Amino acid sequence: MDLFPSSHPLTPPLSAEDEVAWLRLLRSRRVGVTTFYRLIREHGTAQAALDALPEVARAAGVKDYQPCPVAVVEDELSRARFAGARLIAFGSAEYPAALTEIPDAPPLLWAMGDIATLHRPTVALVGARNASSLGTRMARKLAGDLAQAGITVVSGLARGIDTAAHAAALDHGTTAAVMAGGVDVLYPKENTVLGEEIARQGVRLSEQPMGLSPMARHFPRRNRIISGLAQAVVVVEAAAKSGSLITARDALDQGREVMAVPGHPFDARASGCNMLIRDGALLVRGPKDVIEAVQQAMPEVEEAEHFPQPVVPVEESRHPARRSHADHLALHRQILDRLGPSPVAEDQLIRDLGAEASQVARGLTDLELDGKVHREPGGLLTRPNT
Repeated sequence: MDLFPSSHPLTPPLSAEDEVAWLRLLRSRRVGVTTFYRLIREHGTAQAALDALPEVARAAGVKDYQPCPVAVVEDELSRARFAGARLIAFGSAEYPAALTEIPDAPPLLWAMGDIATLHRPTVALVGARNASSLGTRMARKLAGDLAQAGITVVSGLARGIDTAAHAAALDHGTTAAVMAGGVDVLYPKENTVLGEEIARQGVRLSEQPMGLSPMARHFPRRNRIISGLAQAVVVVEAAAKSGSLITARDALDQGREVMAVPGHPFDARASGCNMLIRDGALLVRGPKDVIEAVQQAMPEVEEAEHFPQPVVPVEESRHPARRSHADHLALHRQILDRLGPSPVAEDQLIRDLGAEASQVARGLTDLELDGKVHREPGGLLTRPNT
């Protein structure tokens, strides 16, 4: 393996100069995680590796190579001080022990919040961004009860399942959010308040430079950290080709327990979960299944016998007056995103949307007339399979 084995970790930065050298080496062009560890193994220190980099690059056919300038790293450190972020280095006491077990552990992590959050039993909850009503309810139930049992819930602060998991975990305990961009860049924008609350009650993490806006290629790399922090990864909803399945594959490669919530065979958002279960993932019926799996690896997790149902707040509509055509279309999309082949009660849909009942009723009428929503006996709603 082209890394330091976890039984003999490298010495973390012991001074400000060492910290700058680590950051410069990691931020240098063409130096990824594997190369970072290999260079330090070969040259002894980050500074020695930096001094050797131009010659290493020349031998590889790269002319006029220059390592990351000191000014770039000093700017990143200044941004971190302004944001209140802390740097956690591989090999330090603050670095999450579970993360040292994966082969491509990030050498450096920026953290905002309570780092102790990372030293508790941890479960990753991931799933679809366009989550259904049933999916978000399941995510809230799982996250709330796991947090109440003393487990840190880790996810990626994305829309849908991630958002529901973080919010419910904060109501009952704590949570960790792993960012695809800089730890100070809250994305998506609608999760700004949630992200700020996570930094107060939990922790936000990122291996990316401060101030970096996330790009598509960052998300798969981010996912290995989510699974690496956890003893188990639970997929609540996922399509057959989705980022959540990348996280599940990372978890399998890392030796983590993979669990999945089954779904209706006609709902595309459940196809990935059903595939995982078919291929050997543990089926999740409720929080107790997850807690029992984690207890086998972490005996200090509290027994799961009686868990109250999490309270789902009903949000006031921000625009109770006249709504534009764009508002109506947005509401239609939100309704359709939360419906699938599995029946959902109308009052539950209203609570999940956080909208006024009259607005949702009008939207449902429009969608029924268009044939996009079916009303079943007992006030239940489904979305036809298309």
